This record gives sequence, structure tokens and C-alpha cells, in this order.
Amino acid sequence: MDHPRGTWIPDELNPHGYQTVLDVVARHCRVYADKPAFTSFGRTLSYGELDQLADAFAVYLQKETDLKPGDRLAIQLPNLIQYPVVLFGALRAGLVVVNTNPLYTPRELEHQFKDSGAKALVIHASMAHNAERIIDKTDVKHIFVTQVGDLHGFLKRTLLNTAIKYIKKMEPDYNLPMEKSLRQALMAYMGEKPAPVSVRTEDTAVLQYTGGTTGVSKGAVLTHGNLVSNMLQGSELISRAEAGWAETAISPLPLYHIYAFTLSLIIMEEGGHSVLIANPRDIAGFIKELKRWNMSGFMGLNTLFVALCNQESFRALDFSNMKITISGGMALTHAAANQWKEVTGCEIMEGYGLTETSPAVAINPPGEVSIGTIGWPLKATDVRIIDTTGEEAPIGTPGELCVKGPQVMKGYWQRERETNACFTDDGYLITGDVAVQEEDGRLRIVDRAKDLIIVSGFNVYPNEIEDVVTSHPGVMECAAIGIKDERSGEVPKLFVVRKDAELTEKEIIKWCKEHLTNYKVPKTVTFVEDLPKSNVGKVLRRMLKDDDTSHAA
Repeated sequence: MDHPRGTWIPDELNPHGYQTVLDVVARHCRVYADKPAFTSFGRTLSYGELDQLADAFAVYLQKETDLKPGDRLAIQLPNLIQYPVVLFGALRAGLVVVNTNPLYTPRELEHQFKDSGAKALVIHASMAHNAERIIDKTDVKHIFVTQVGDLHGFLKRTLLNTAIKYIKKMEPDYNLPMEKSLRQALMAYMGEKPAPVSVRTEDTAVLQYTGGTTGVSKGAVLTHGNLVSNMLQGSELISRAEAGWAETAISPLPLYHIYAFTLSLIIMEEGGHSVLIANPRDIAGFIKELKRWNMSGFMGLNTLFVALCNQESFRALDFSNMKITISGGMALTHAAANQWKEVTGCEIMEGYGLTETSPAVAINPPGEVSIGTIGWPLKATDVRIIDTTGEEAPIGTPGELCVKGPQVMKGYWQRERETNACFTDDGYLITGDVAVQEEDGRLRIVDRAKDLIIVSGFNVYPNEIEDVVTSHPGVMECAAIGIKDERSGEVPKLFVVRKDAELTEKEIIKWCKEHLTNYKVPKTVTFVEDLPKSNVGKVLRRMLKDDDTSHAA
């Protein structure tokens, strides 16, 4: 039987009878009350403390603001323990959370706050100056500002907050007259319980904005049913790993990103402990933090695996307790997977998903990893691969991947036309990714449809070129794009970050000719210091294309 999108949770995966994210968190905080839940900057919150603080925030919202169930509250925080407190507190007050990238410019903030109709904002002090510039153009009337050390004890809190503001100068001055201290709001109602609110499976929990790389950023409407379903689907698969995998799970990807968001719920379902890394781009600081932990799990993506494995200090760490590594967000190259296995002894389980699917669609199961594939579809997930005529593509033939399941969003926030355009007539989400289904049912993502390079009528997928080039010992990372060519329409162009400073364009081309059909071989190679990346480290080919076009002009 078909269910309306976002309205159901598969019974076979739901022994505890969860109906909403609130049910999930209530159980976690009760069953695992004394266990560590989240850590950042040396402060660990137990599940019991998380419960109390989330309640306190919900009470404040109910008693001290005019916010009503269904109103939107934006969260713009780096990876801090304040994030889960605010998230669960807002949901307990019946609000809808709008996850907001801390790196957004004022223009991007204005669009997201206006589009979502956000009435409240929780923001880190280092970002408040950007909000100041646009807040009067939005409906935001309640602003809670927090600093890194706000949930630490007095001495540590004072030292941390003073150092970040005055020594590191990371918090520019700002003026927000409606500002409230998040810490004071929490402390005001510690120990109190919020008034119960009616929340249903089909109600919106989160507006998760897409990156907007192909136009204006859109809010994917993710319901309580979407998020709980994907948590249960992921938990069913990942829990096949060795017991204790979630005991100390290193979480460097930001919780406002749906990949890390849902993984944190899966870790909580196991009673696990998420060690949050606020700035994984500071590789030296990241590795210093890793030395403190006997890590059992690691959640990352290709660029992060490469960056870490190329550091001697990382290679020297103790990985004896590592039971699981999960990759998502971008394609995992063979070179990165092999290097990680060599350094840590741990296989990488690559998964695949989208913002619109909460996010996971498929994951390689523990012990059955096949590098180059994304594994089998998760339980209760139907996939279809269609050709350009809309018919199902034969096994082993590339086509556009379409998905149906309980994790698939209701639609785009207040965008009926865009919503209708991304679903087939029979309700499958059209992902925009080109995939192949193999004989055993595993899926392999070939590339984004929009990144496809067409050379004299032949399809060339950047992922394939990148996988070959990163296997060269002198290459750290690379990205391939298509550029216009009078003879063949397009040709591949390659951007390379060298590991070996002596590596030449001629050597790269020779390597490609040995491993790729001629029309797939890049015609030019540009060496760069680094590649443009999104906030989670995903390489932005679109920016390379735009730069290349502007330089050509």
C-alpha cells in the first residue's frame, strides 16, 4: 500500500513504536540517562543532562515568547553541544527547526530566513554580526546568542569565551537589540517540564535547505516520520557492525547537515557518544583532539579521509578500537578507501543519500563492503533506474536513480511546482544522479546528471576520471569538469592538488591514457593549491566551471 510522503514509519523496523523524534529522544534520555551523549571542547553532556537542558529551553520558549507550535526557529551553530539541546528543546515546544549553515553570507541568511518564515534564531556569537545586517528584513523577533563555553563550568566558560572573543578575535562586535543569552534562558527554567504539545508523525520537524548550487536554495520538508524512519533504517543496517561501534563516535561533520544530523540520531539509538569536532579544517587541532579518545567509530567523507591520512601525526594514532567508518556526502575514491584501510585497519562503509531523503538511500553493510558501490537500498526503500525515455534501464545500464520510501521528503517548502517536477507520476523522487544496478542488486553511483561531460556524443563521468587520477601516488586530490570544445562539444579538464611537487601535466596525461579510453582522457591539467569545497568538504565542481568560464571570457 502506498502511503502519502512523510506520514509513516515502517512497523517492521520500529519495535519501540516511535511516532515522532520526540518519542525517540524521550526513550534515549530515559534508558541511557547516565551515559555520555555529546562532547565538544572538553564538556560532555550525559543523556540525562541533555534531557534537562532541552526541557529548559522548551519551557522558556513556551513561557517567555509568543512562539506557537508550527512556528520556525533557525539554528545557526557550529558543532557544539548547544546544538542538540536547542534542537530537541525547539521540537518539544512544537516548533519546526530550520538548519542554517554557519558559513552563510548575509544574503544567503536573508533568503533562508525569509523563505522559511523563521520567527526565532539561535546563533553563535561569531556569526551574529552577519545576522545584524539583514535581521530587520525578516520576521525574526527572538534571537538567542551563545558562546563556545556557555555550558561549561564557570572557570572553563570564562577562559574559553574570553580567549575566543578577545585573544583569537573570532567574535566581531554586533548590535542585536532583541538578543537574549541562550545560557540565561536555559538556566532560568532548569528542572521544569514543558507543557505537552500535540505532534504527529506527518508533522514537519525540520526544514533542511539544499545547497543551492543550481539556483536558489530550497527547503526540503522533512517530517518526524521521515527522520525517525531513516534513523531506524540506518540503525538496522549499521547495528550489524561489531558491538560497541557507537561507544566513542568521532563526528567532525556539522550537525546542521542532514548526513551528520541523522547519523547522530542513529548513534543515540545505540546509546552512543558523539564527539563533536567544531572545526575539522584545522587538521592539526583535529588530530590533537583525536589523541584524547579511544575512538570506536568515525563519520567522514572522502576529502577528510585524504587530509587526515596524509598527516604523520594521524597515522601514529591508536586505531585498535575502531570498528566502523562511514562515508557519505560525495563519492569515495578507491585511493582514499585503500589508504584509510591501510592506516586505520578499518574498512569504509560508503553510503548514498540526499537532503530530500533524510538522507540515506543505500549503505554498504558492515562486513560486506564493496568499494565503488553504495551497497543495497535500505529496508522499505524502493529504487528504480530510468533511461531518457522514462523506461526502466536494464541491469548494468546507467540511468537516473529514482527513490520511494518512508524517508522521502513531503516536498519543497512552499514550492509546489518544483516539488511536482522532482517526482514521477507514480511518486518516485527523481534524484538527479546517474546510477547502475549490478547483478547482485547493489547500486553504483556514476555521477551527478548535471556534471556529465559529453564528448562527441559519448558520456564521460567525472567520478571515473577522479578515481583513476587519485590512484596516482603523486596526487592528493583532484576534480574533473567539462569545458567547451569546437570539435567534440566538450572535453574533460582536470584540476589537481599535488602530493609530489615534481608531478607534471605530461605524467598525469600519460597515467590517464594507461587507464582510460582516449575520449575520457583530460585534455588539460591545472595544478592548484586546493579545491573549492562546501561546508562539509564536498568538492564544488560548479565553482571550478564558473571560474574557468570567467577566465576564458
